[in-house]
Amino acid sequence: MEKNSTKYLIGYMQRITERYDINECTESNDCVEGATCINLPGSYQCLCPVGYEGNGKMNGTKCSSKSSTKSRKEIILIIALSVSISLVTLLVGSFYAYLAMKKRKHIKLKEQFFQQNGGLLLQQQLVRHGGSNETAKVFTVEELNEATDNFNEGKILGQGGQGTVYKGVLQDKRIVAIKKSKISDPKQIEPFINEVIVLSQINHRNVVKLLGCCLETEVPLLVYEFISNGTVHEHLHDQNQSLKLTWKTRLRIAKETAGVLAYLHSAASSPIIHRDVKSTNILLDDNLTAKVSDFGASRIVPLDHSQIKTLVQGTWGYLDPEYFHTSKLTEKSDVYSFGVVLAELLTGKKALSFSRPELDRNLAVYFVSSMKEGRLHHILDRNIDEANNEQLKEVAHIAERCLRVKGEKRPTMKEVAMELEAILVFEEHPWGSGNLCSEETDNLFRAATSVISVENGGNNFPNS
Repeated sequence: MEKNSTKYLIGYMQRITERYDINECTESNDCVEGATCINLPGSYQCLCPVGYEGNGKMNGTKCSSKSSTKSRKEIILIIALSVSISLVTLLVGSFYAYLAMKKRKHIKLKEQFFQQNGGLLLQQQLVRHGGSNETAKVFTVEELNEATDNFNEGKILGQGGQGTVYKGVLQDKRIVAIKKSKISDPKQIEPFINEVIVLSQINHRNVVKLLGCCLETEVPLLVYEFISNGTVHEHLHDQNQSLKLTWKTRLRIAKETAGVLAYLHSAASSPIIHRDVKSTNILLDDNLTAKVSDFGASRIVPLDHSQIKTLVQGTWGYLDPEYFHTSKLTEKSDVYSFGVVLAELLTGKKALSFSRPELDRNLAVYFVSSMKEGRLHHILDRNIDEANNEQLKEVAHIAERCLRVKGEKRPTMKEVAMELEAILVFEEHPWGSGNLCSEETDNLFRAATSVISVENGGNNFPNS
């Protein structure tokens, strides 16, 4: 009964609606032309024709073709892509502009370092002294960073007043020694440039060879051939050294070092005074061949000068007392320093040692006084056990003459080199056995000394 009542009520309401609803589609409406009007209870809808979309009422979005809508979407998509591509292009362009600016800044910084490290001065000096750096390579900082593992402390070979030396391996597998100069003051540029200039003048197999340099870093770098067997100082004074230098080896080292100094003084294109001759600056290769190093303090002497006045520089114990008091540097200053090295080779004692009594701390003074007192055999190195006594005396007398206080009374390095060469020749040949007559011995002696002649520009100088 209740269900039937509900149906009746619904039907009644529909009839009332149909009776009183107004059909807007038959009346005036705002459908656009071509739109289909659909009457709805209390309202109506305007449908766009086939192929169109939107709201068909006048106040609606109106009808538009689906193709034009698609075109608008494509246009929007194209605009979006264009904007995106423009942004990407702008970003990429900005990135490359940044890289270019950074590269220019890096180049400018390297140019600044080149000038700061004396590059222009180096070029001028090379031209002035007639030297050439054609055989020396200009290394990049990247190459040397790679060679030394960014200058790792574990690669340090040694440190001194002029800088720190690192061991490195180049890309071509060559082992080198890289000297990182200590330059905190523009005035310190001069020793660095001086070393390059001096080495450009030297062509001698007993001098450490300069392979190249790098001036584009904050501090300049020099690249040398690597000398594997340490220094004479280490072999003489380091108690941990298992290899002891024999007398014959010491004599040969003395002869080779004297030959280098004689070459510098007499046969180089311009006379050169080393100014820092000492056992730590004499390196030894695998064959214990001497290689003289560290020319940072050296001076090129003008051809019309026999001496130059300069600030005193050198190492205590090796420093020429006459040079110290007068500031006048001459070739004889190297002779004095070499005399100290000879005394070291003979005695095995350090040039300056505070462990010795006060009067004996300076080896040069101690050696000369011992010679005057006839106590040579009391001060000789105990590791020298196979030497000929006469040879020891001859070498000791050479050292004593080199250590004379007045430079004019010292021999020249040419004379010293010739005398040591002659002693070494007699050491290597049994001429003293009595098998040769006096005349034959004299002839052989003259032949030995003639091979180290430095006359006529040093053309016959050994190892040059």
